[in-house]
Amino acid sequence: MKAIGILWKSLMMVRQCDRRAFWLKVLYVVLGSLLPLANLWVLKLLIDEATSMMSLATTQTTSAFWVGLGGYSLLFCGIFLLNRLVSSLNGVNSDVLSQKLIDYISDRLQRKSASLDMAYYDNPAYHDTFHRAQQEATYRPINIMENAMSLFGSLLSIAGVMAMLITASWWVIVVMVFAVVPSLLVRLAKARSIYAFRREHTQDYRRTSYYSALLTHRDFAKEVRVYGLAPYFRERFVRLRQQLVSQLLRISRRIAVMDSFCSVVETVALLFILMLLLTKCVGGALTIGSFVMLFEAFRRGQGYLHSLVGAVSGLYDSRLFVSNLFEFLDLQPVIVNPQSPVAFPDRVDSIVFQDITFRYPDMEKDVLNHFNLKAERGNITRIEGENGFGKSTLVKLLLRLYDPLQGKILINGIDIRNFRLEELRKGIGVIFQDYVRYYCTLKENIVFGDISSTVDEARLRQAMEQAGLDIIVEKLPQGLDTPLGRMFDNGAELSMGQWQRVALARQLYSSAPMLIFDEPTAWMDLPSRDRFYSTLDQLKDEHLILMIAHV
Repeated sequence: MKAIGILWKSLMMVRQCDRRAFWLKVLYVVLGSLLPLANLWVLKLLIDEATSMMSLATTQTTSAFWVGLGGYSLLFCGIFLLNRLVSSLNGVNSDVLSQKLIDYISDRLQRKSASLDMAYYDNPAYHDTFHRAQQEATYRPINIMENAMSLFGSLLSIAGVMAMLITASWWVIVVMVFAVVPSLLVRLAKARSIYAFRREHTQDYRRTSYYSALLTHRDFAKEVRVYGLAPYFRERFVRLRQQLVSQLLRISRRIAVMDSFCSVVETVALLFILMLLLTKCVGGALTIGSFVMLFEAFRRGQGYLHSLVGAVSGLYDSRLFVSNLFEFLDLQPVIVNPQSPVAFPDRVDSIVFQDITFRYPDMEKDVLNHFNLKAERGNITRIEGENGFGKSTLVKLLLRLYDPLQGKILINGIDIRNFRLEELRKGIGVIFQDYVRYYCTLKENIVFGDISSTVDEARLRQAMEQAGLDIIVEKLPQGLDTPLGRMFDNGAELSMGQWQRVALARQLYSSAPMLIFDEPTAWMDLPSRDRFYSTLDQLKDEHLILMIAHV
């Protein structure tokens, strides 16, 4: 029942992408299944008509015969043309569904990933689940739909074929069905083996992706070249890929041997039916047209049954993989909004870390142990310590990217768990030590600090001046509209110190009542640092400021 539920959810997902295209797909499948059978019946009538005409003397040939043959010929070709048109329309419709499904699932994956707690990113099992969902889920639901439609169409076609074959003998139907049973079992075994292998080796596949990124991504290019690491990572990539391919090939060869046995069974069945129909035809029990129709019906029946087997095994295969998508989409965040939220204050006067204990998931050692701190507006509160002291962790806890195991954090005396997450995070302007370099325009990089509102040009200019960007922007070819970075065409690359000023401007544009700086001057020269500290003196009376530094 669980498998059927997953298949049904997948079909409903496809239908939700585009209802009109979904039902057109159903119509095209029905027509595509019945039209070839209609043509087969017309072919029988055409052959029988031609045979009757050949048996008559030439003097007895009348125009009526040619009218009959012409009518059957036109009908045969008309059905053929209609079937080709339906096939073309079905192809276009399938492309529409595929593209809309890719967009729909990408949106679902992105939304779910953005809603989950940071703790998930510290869990290898999460990365395995996301990898499996991302790798397969953009096309597996459409495969389920195609296989389900193929199953439906094959059943319609097989019903029509059986209606024809029953006129010859029940044995024809029995032989046709049982000849494909071994093939069905083999395909199901293959689907199960491949799925189990890929699930077991998910981390190995992720490692190959990681090694490939190290060799090809710009962020790693400098160090990989300076330290000569390319041969090392390429050797690890190649060795791991060889191991994976070798194991997959062993599975493939084992399946191929069993598939060969299935081919022998089907060939024997074909020979048996051929001899049975020939015997009936020679004995006068079948006309030549009926022989052609029945033999072709048997061959097509075998093809339809193979399609049926392929659809069933494809559904089984896709059901296994698409379950990864629903497994990921079923993940739920732990850090959520309170049921009765309190409005975040317009001015933050104090913040208190009270008896905070915290450790990251799956770690045995506490990063913070009974930590206490109080900061007030009007002062620049400095948090200093060695690497691993937990300084950056305090920022993550304050933003509720994580929740402490013990203790609480108070803003103006209110537990931060009483604020809506969106309001809390909007009220805290932060520049992280590992700030993001967005390969967008300079203007976009800054206004990302408060993207929920329309662009405030005055606030934008003020943030640029406070961050020392007003001089840099004059040197850019398109000013504020200059794309940053060399990821895309016409982009301007900045130094690390300039990128840090951009991140600082983004933080200051937010106009948040609380400002947190995590090593904000690491890449700045001395004049820029002096300007930065001068800016802080101007801000400290209106903003509560936390400054994180290493010692």
